[in-house]
Amino acid sequence: MTKPQIGWLLADWPAPTNIHAGTSLRHPGASSIPYDSLNLAHHVEDDSAAVMANRQRLITELGLPGEPAWLEQTHSIEVVDASQIEGVPKADAAYAHQAGTVCVVMTADCLPVLMTNHQGSIVAATHAGWRGLVDGILEATLNQSGLVPAETLAWFGPGIGAEVYEVGDEVRQAFLKYPMHDETPFVPHGDGKYLMDMYALARQRLNAAGVTAIYGGSACTYSQPDDFFSYRRDGVTGRMASLIWMSSSNE
Repeated sequence: MTKPQIGWLLADWPAPTNIHAGTSLRHPGASSIPYDSLNLAHHVEDDSAAVMANRQRLITELGLPGEPAWLEQTHSIEVVDASQIEGVPKADAAYAHQAGTVCVVMTADCLPVLMTNHQGSIVAATHAGWRGLVDGILEATLNQSGLVPAETLAWFGPGIGAEVYEVGDEVRQAFLKYPMHDETPFVPHGDGKYLMDMYALARQRLNAAGVTAIYGGSACTYSQPDDFFSYRRDGVTGRMASLIWMSSSNE
C-alpha cells in the first residue's frame, strides 16, 4: 500500500505482510465543523454527502479491495462474519477468513481492537467501550472468529487515555466483579470518581483469554484534538474508522 494522502495511523505490530491495518485520523476530509473533516459516520447527523465523499476517499486512498463492512454499533457483544452480512447489521465486532473483506469499527473515545493470527488467515475488528469490555466483546470476538488466543496478535487503536477518562464507582465495580481485573486500572479522582485505564482493562481481558501479543495503546483521543475525534471532549463530533483486511499474497 502506497502512503495515503488522508490521515492514517498505521498499526505498529509484527503482523504478517498480507495483513493491512490502522486507524483513520480526523483530517483531511469533506465534513464541516463540528465534524471536521474526515468524519466517516452517518449516525452523528453530519451531511450525508460529505460522509459518502469521506468514505469514498478512504477506499481510494487506502486502496481497499472493497467497501468496508460497516456496522451499527450498540455496545453489544454481537459479532458477525463480515463476508456474510447484508446491509448494516447491529454488531460491535466483525471478522473475515478470506482476502478482500474489510472489517471496520468506528470510534471517538471507545477502544478499537484489531486482531489477526501469525498465519495471516483471520482478521477481526472490535469496538470496545467499557460496557462491551465488561460484557465480553473481546472474548466473543475470539470465540466466534476462530482465532486461537495463543496465536493471536492484537493492536489497540486510539482510545481515551487513562489520565482523562473519569468514571463513577459503578463502572469500577462492574469490572471488579471479574477475577481478571484488579484495582490497578483505577486511580481515585475525588468524590467517588476514578480515572480509568481502558487500555489496561482490555489487556487484562485478553491476557485472561490467553492473548499475550498485544501492541499499541499509547494514544489519547481526548488529549490529541488535531488527530482524533473525541465524544467526551466535544460532544457533537465525527468518528474515526479502524480497519483490517488481508490481501491474497504477501506482496
